[in-house]
Amino acid sequence: MNILCIGGGPAGLYFALLMKQQNPAHRVTVVERNRPFDTFGWGVVLSDQTLANLQAADAPTAALIGDAFNHWDDIEVFFKGRSVRSTGHGFCGIGRKRLLNILQDRCLAVGVELVFETDVADDQALAAQYNADLVIASDGLNSRIRTRYAATYQPDIDLRQCRFVWLGTKKKFDAFTFAFEQTEHGWFQAHAYQFDADTSTFIVETPEAVWKAHGLDQMEQPEAIAFCEKLFAQYLDGNALISNATHLRGSANWIRFPRVICNTWVHREAIDSKQVPIVLMGDAAHTAHFSIGSGTKLALEDAIDLANEFATGLPIDEVLQHYEARRSVEVLKIQNAARNSTEWFENVARYAGMPVEQFTYSLLTRSQRISHENLRLRDAAWLEGYEAWLAGGKAAIPPMLTPFTLKGLTLKNRIVVSPMATYSAVEGVPQDFHLVHLGARALGGAALVMVEMTSPTPEGRITPACPGLWNDAQQAAFARVVNFVHGSSTAKIGLQLGHSGPKGSTRVGWEGTDEPLEAGNWPLLAASPIAYGAQNQTPAAMTRADMDRVTAAFADSARRAVACGFDWLELHCAHGYLLASFLSPATNQRTDAYGGSLENRCRYPLEVLTALRAVWPADKPLSVRISAHDWLPDGNTADDAIAIARLFKAAGADLIDVSSGQTTRDSRPVYGRMYQTPFADRIRNEVGIATMAVGAITEADHANSIIAAGRADLCAIARPHLADPAWTLHAAAQLSPVAAAHTDWPVQYHSGRDQMLREISKQKQAQALVNQAQAATKNRASEEEG
Repeated sequence: MNILCIGGGPAGLYFALLMKQQNPAHRVTVVERNRPFDTFGWGVVLSDQTLANLQAADAPTAALIGDAFNHWDDIEVFFKGRSVRSTGHGFCGIGRKRLLNILQDRCLAVGVELVFETDVADDQALAAQYNADLVIASDGLNSRIRTRYAATYQPDIDLRQCRFVWLGTKKKFDAFTFAFEQTEHGWFQAHAYQFDADTSTFIVETPEAVWKAHGLDQMEQPEAIAFCEKLFAQYLDGNALISNATHLRGSANWIRFPRVICNTWVHREAIDSKQVPIVLMGDAAHTAHFSIGSGTKLALEDAIDLANEFATGLPIDEVLQHYEARRSVEVLKIQNAARNSTEWFENVARYAGMPVEQFTYSLLTRSQRISHENLRLRDAAWLEGYEAWLAGGKAAIPPMLTPFTLKGLTLKNRIVVSPMATYSAVEGVPQDFHLVHLGARALGGAALVMVEMTSPTPEGRITPACPGLWNDAQQAAFARVVNFVHGSSTAKIGLQLGHSGPKGSTRVGWEGTDEPLEAGNWPLLAASPIAYGAQNQTPAAMTRADMDRVTAAFADSARRAVACGFDWLELHCAHGYLLASFLSPATNQRTDAYGGSLENRCRYPLEVLTALRAVWPADKPLSVRISAHDWLPDGNTADDAIAIARLFKAAGADLIDVSSGQTTRDSRPVYGRMYQTPFADRIRNEVGIATMAVGAITEADHANSIIAAGRADLCAIARPHLADPAWTLHAAAQLSPVAAAHTDWPVQYHSGRDQMLREISKQKQAQALVNQAQAATKNRASEEEG
């Protein structure tokens, strides 16, 4: 083939090298607009894993790069006059210029043609000149080729909120250093690392509003650099900060990071009577924020992947199809992690109230790619010290097993059995199934077991088989469950009160989720006459009389919950149910005092919360579940969730249970592990209220990371508890002997094994009853939480 790479960055050079080595008969040309030794970056960072990938792809090049690397294992964080250092992270730094020169020399050695100082204005003309069979568009972040064929590639470019400047210094940092400095206008942070024998990269970053408040947008480079030198003087030891972009005027060297995503990576163009594929690679196809150091990694691995595809000998169309399909998924994983990391640095003020210990843990795990146990593999001594600090100076305890106190209630650990719709009540009355289902999980080690959404009225049920709490028979049945939990375990038990609203009068889960009843439907209520979906019944808009009646029913159910002995009460304002229908602009189109502005939309749910607060004991927690994101074009966003949480907090909520979606059938959540946890993180650390994280939390490692980082105070877990009622007990035993010793019932931090064995025995007995019940009714338990 005749291969033309437009752009001589890492992607274009490395692909050219690999393809020429793969088949010396290929004519491979790289065209670059700059001179060989021009570069406007400083150092780049690669992980040990990326080095291993380079070694497998081309050992001689990997050896040359490895010899030029400055390697370090430590990360050091400076924050509010203190520092924390951890090790085992495995990074390498190399000057961008040195990396490019190595790749250039290797390309020349194997016969790649390198053409410098050629600014490509017309890729088609150049492709015709070289009779190209394949064009690689590796022309970087501001790709002209991507712009020219934007209709095919469909790029999505998001300019992030911080301004940053890429500088250098002769101060040699012996660890990857994060330094945070607060000014009168906000926070600045520096990302610094050594990349050769005498030079370090020094990136300064701050939110744009802070940047403007200091007048940096009006400063010329020397003045702005002097500002940064003064701000970070204590870390520079008298060394200057250096720019290698002196050709830029004013504040042009301070940029907002552009996150680039392309829908497709291959465009075909007819050139000299043949269809020539023009393939995006590297920053032209995608970007990942510098805070996770993956831009160069992605570029090099793009090249490796496409070269490996060509090595299969498949037709070029199949090669390109496989390349795009596989790499787009791998890049998306990195970009999701980069998004989390980017948002963390954009919102340093959110975490500024944390002690440096937790601030550092939050920073290290910000991308959600590095987990609690991954940190243990990197630096066990540091993590054990942090676990002990988190436990109040006691022995190191897995964070999910630390106790949690809210109001007058202390939970023995941070694990909650999430409310799960089981469709097993009769006329709203809980049955033996509920006793076994909830009792088994109470014996299984979780600190709090939540009863599924329970209605205060008959018409507020989701299905005819959902529980209610409006009469004495229901109250007696619930009291039986509560008494069992209190008498046979050290778990606490909570009730989730909610009204189905527009999602009511539907079939049990295994007959069709949210599908209307075939017969016997009852009238529905909602904020506005908007059906949950096309096939669902249209509800009536609530009148003032309806509101008064339903509010009184909620209060009456809360009184009954007190009489039952429940430890915790939660008001369900999520998932498109009645109260959620008021909160979301997608479902609330009222023109009275209960519609319009966010404050108006919250008015009725707040009235209900106030009524519950008046009858629920002051020393017992009262939480509210919300959909923190509607995942709809016209719905609530995470920013709205902050305002909603503040209003609920002011009205007496003690904790926000943070879910998302299910507002209408059109909701389209972006799923992934712990995908709702960032919403809980924001609410907890911006609003200053305890939160419960829920959604795709499936491992003890997830829960430990969430609690340790201060992203939430509790973790609600559903599906794992369906599969294993003793999930918490078993997870604790698997974590470590120390963890097993602290799965202590009823004495906190009991050091022996006898009590744990008794709990396992109880759990096995309960599981036998569960198995019998499930054999009698196949697929009986299904969960509400998505």
